[in-house]
Amino acid sequence: MEHSFLQTIRNIGIVAHIDAGKTTTTERILFFTGTTHKMGEVHNGQAVMDFMQQEQERGITISSAAISTTWKNYQINIIDTPGHIDFTLEVERSLRVLDGIVMVFCAVGGVEPQSETVWHQADRYKVPRIAFINKMDRPGADFFHTIEMMNEMLGANAIPFQLPVGKEAEYEGVIDLMTMTKVTHKGLELVYDDIPADLREQAVALRENMVVRLAEVDETLMVKYLNEETITVEDIKHAARHAVTKLLITPVFCGTAFKNKGVQPLLDAVVDYLPSPVDRGIIDGVDADDHDKAIFRKPSSQSPFAALAFKIITDPFVGQQTFIRAYSGDLKAGSYIFNATKNKRERIGRILKIHADERREIGEVRAGDIAALVGLKYTTTGDTLCDEANPILLENIHYPDTVLDMRIEPAGKENRDKLGAALGKLALEDPSFRVRYDEETEETVISGMGELHLEIVVDRLKTEYGLAVIVGAPAVAFRETITADTRCDYRYKKQTGGKGQYAHIEFRIEPNPKGGLEFVDYVRGGNIPREYIPAIHKGFLDTAAKGLVAGYPMVDVKFVLLDGGYHEVDSSEMAFRLCTAQALREVIHKAAPKLLEPIMKIEVNTPDEYLGDINGDLHRRRGKIDSMRRHRKGSQKITGTVPLMEMFGYASALRTLSSGRANYSMEFLAYQPLPEALAEKVIEEKKKSRGN
Repeated sequence: MEHSFLQTIRNIGIVAHIDAGKTTTTERILFFTGTTHKMGEVHNGQAVMDFMQQEQERGITISSAAISTTWKNYQINIIDTPGHIDFTLEVERSLRVLDGIVMVFCAVGGVEPQSETVWHQADRYKVPRIAFINKMDRPGADFFHTIEMMNEMLGANAIPFQLPVGKEAEYEGVIDLMTMTKVTHKGLELVYDDIPADLREQAVALRENMVVRLAEVDETLMVKYLNEETITVEDIKHAARHAVTKLLITPVFCGTAFKNKGVQPLLDAVVDYLPSPVDRGIIDGVDADDHDKAIFRKPSSQSPFAALAFKIITDPFVGQQTFIRAYSGDLKAGSYIFNATKNKRERIGRILKIHADERREIGEVRAGDIAALVGLKYTTTGDTLCDEANPILLENIHYPDTVLDMRIEPAGKENRDKLGAALGKLALEDPSFRVRYDEETEETVISGMGELHLEIVVDRLKTEYGLAVIVGAPAVAFRETITADTRCDYRYKKQTGGKGQYAHIEFRIEPNPKGGLEFVDYVRGGNIPREYIPAIHKGFLDTAAKGLVAGYPMVDVKFVLLDGGYHEVDSSEMAFRLCTAQALREVIHKAAPKLLEPIMKIEVNTPDEYLGDINGDLHRRRGKIDSMRRHRKGSQKITGTVPLMEMFGYASALRTLSSGRANYSMEFLAYQPLPEALAEKVIEEKKKSRGN
C-alpha cells in the first residue's frame, strides 16, 4: 500500500531561462488540474505562484513557491523556480530536493544562457528531465531548431515525442508520436483525429527515430525491435521512463501555455516519464558524529525519518514556515525532531500543505512528500531533520559567494532595531543574502548576488516591513587573502589599575589551498590552557571577517597555533582574543596580502553585425573571450569572463551598442587577484571613506 502511495508522487520543478514562460506554464498546470478555477497571467499580475508583490510587479519569479496538486490520481508537488541569474540559489536549492524537472524553452529563443546554467545545475544533482518547447505560436518559432540547440549546446539527447501541427500563428496542436494521433484543442478540451496525409510520412519517420533511439538504451525494446515483434505503446513508455530516470534521454513536448495548448499532454508526460521517490531510490548521507561513515535511507515509511530543509518563508499570518523534503519515515504534527546539522532538538508545531499563498493543515508528512513545518526555532536552509535515535546528515546545499555590497540605513534613527530584525528575517529566508555591521564606519552592509537581488531586498523592506531606507550605491564585494607563509611571536600586556591583561602566542599563517579559513592547534604540554584555545580561534575568525588590508573579509587562510604562554592571574579569554587580533594586524604585511575581485562568467547573444563592437567593449572592460559560436542564423553567442567591477551599467551600454537587439547573462565564477595598480586605488578609496 505504502509503495503504491510513493509511486504516485511526483516532486517536480518548472525551470527555464527568464521569459521562457515557465510561470504561465505552471499557472496552466494548476488550472487544468483543478487547483485554481481562474487563470492568472504574469503580465497582469494575477499569477498564483508569484505571490510576493515584487514578483507580480516585475513579472518575474523570485521565491520558489511549493504547491501541491493532483492529476489522474497522482500527487504532483511543483516548485516554481526563478530564471533570473541573481536568484540562482533558489534554483539550486530546489534541484537539490526534486525528483524531476520540466525544462521550458522558448520556441523562438531556443537555448538561452540561463537555460544552460540550470541544465548544468540539474546535471550536478543528477535530476531527470523532460522538455517543453513553449510559445509555438510566436513568429520565428522553430521546434526542430530548438531540439538541435539542445543536443548541440546541452548534450541533451533530446528526442521529439510530438510533431507540431502548423507553425507560428497557424499552430494548432501536435501529432502524438506514441499513439500516432493528431491532438488539437477546442476551447479547453482535447480533440483526437487521424494524422493528416501531408504529415503522415514525417510522423512515421519520427516515430521510427524515437523507437530506435529508445531501443539503443533499453535491452528489452532492442530485442523486440530486432526480432520485428509487435511493439506496443506500453513497451515504448516503459523504455522511455527507464531512459529518463537514468538521465539517458530528454523527451521533448511542445505547445503554447498562454493559449492553453499542450498542457494536458505535458501533465501526462510528467506522470508517465518523470520518476517517483521510489525510482530516485536510496538517499545517502553520513553519520552525524563520524562524517567518514556513510549512511543510507530507503524511501519508505518503515525507515527512520530523514528530511532536508530547503526553503524558509516568513509569513505575516503563520510566522516562519520551513519547507522540507521528506526522504524517509513519517513525521507527525506536535512531535519532536532532531536537527543533526545544528545538534538541536526541535518541536513540530503544525504541518502545512501549501497552495501558493493558501495553506491546508495536515496531520503528518510522509516519506517522499514535500510540506511546510511551523514552529521550528533553530533550523535554517540546508539543515537535516531526522529521527533523534537514528541521526543522519544529508548533503547540504551549495551556496554561492555574494559579489555585491550595499550600505543601508533606516530613514529614521528610531527604526534601527526594526531594520535589523527585518534584515535578519530576510537573511534567514535567503542564504545568498548576507548582512554585517561595519564597526569602523558604524554602518550596516548588505551583500547579494547582483543589482536586481539587492534592489528586491530594498523593495521588500518597504512593502512587507513598512521601512523607508537610505541605500548607498552597489559596490563590488572584494576579498583579501595572503600569498606567503609567515611566523609570528606576539605578547599582549596591559596594566589597568588592579588586574592586568596578559597573553602570549606563537603562530604561523599561510595560504590555504583547500579554501576557507582553517585553524590548527599544535600546542602541547599546557603552555596555553585548553580553555583559552577557542578564544584564539575566535580572535582569528573575527579579525579575518573584518579584513586586515582594506576592511574586506579574508579568505583561504590557514592559522597554525604553535605555542605560547599565559599568566595565572592576568590571562583571560578576552586577553587571548585581543592578542590574536593585534598579532594578525602586526604580521599581515609580511604575508604578501592581496586583494581579490569577483570574476563573472558572461554570455552575450548578439546579431552578427554588432559582434566587433561588443567584443571590443568587453576587452576594454578587462574581459577575456573564451569562445564565439553560431547561436542561431544571423547571431552569435560570445562566452568569456569579465571582472564585476567593470560591469556596472553594462545593460544600458549593451543596448546602445546593439540597438537593443543583444542580450546577456552573467554569473559568479571565482575570486581572482586584483591587478596591483587597481588594488592600490581600491585601498586608497577605502581609507578615504573610513576617514583614515
